[in-house]
Amino acid sequence: MFGFQKMRAFGENIPTLKLLDFSLRLFVIPLSVASIWLTVTNQQDNSTYGKLGFSNLKSLRYMVCISAISAGYALVAAVSSWVKCLVTKAWVFFVSDQVVAYLLVTSGAAVMEILYLAYKGDRIVTWSEACSSYGSFCSRLIVALVLHALALCCFFVLAVISAYRVFSMFEPPLPSKEAEEQTT
Repeated sequence: MFGFQKMRAFGENIPTLKLLDFSLRLFVIPLSVASIWLTVTNQQDNSTYGKLGFSNLKSLRYMVCISAISAGYALVAAVSSWVKCLVTKAWVFFVSDQVVAYLLVTSGAAVMEILYLAYKGDRIVTWSEACSSYGSFCSRLIVALVLHALALCCFFVLAVISAYRVFSMFEPPLPSKEAEEQTT
């Protein structure tokens, strides 16, 4: 179907798809670690309103946990993608990549909601915007969220690659005789 070529690396032939998969998994690790570091070390003190830190907001703690899970899984999956007995279990990677991608979406959405409220506020519940008072905190949070989103993009591509691997193992369904008769 797709003619994925083989690249020469480390003295042997490695399929391009496998190399892309491995590279994306390795790329997720520093993205997730940087996102965790930016979030955990993010705090700002305001003389009027007090200190704001990552531990004050549950959505930030959730994002840190999910980033840690994605980094850990990416490391384990990158290493295990070279182990022959696990490579044949393509469905394990497929399900795991899907789960991690969905978790990254949910944690990113939770933080985006907090950022939106921090920038815009909510007049209905009389929640004023906070980024004018905590500008540095909001700026670092945006950078952490961008890194988190890049990790999500990597897992989106990984989910597509693992889906391709799983579903390429099966033959396409044969059309029924009734369908063939209707087309003729």
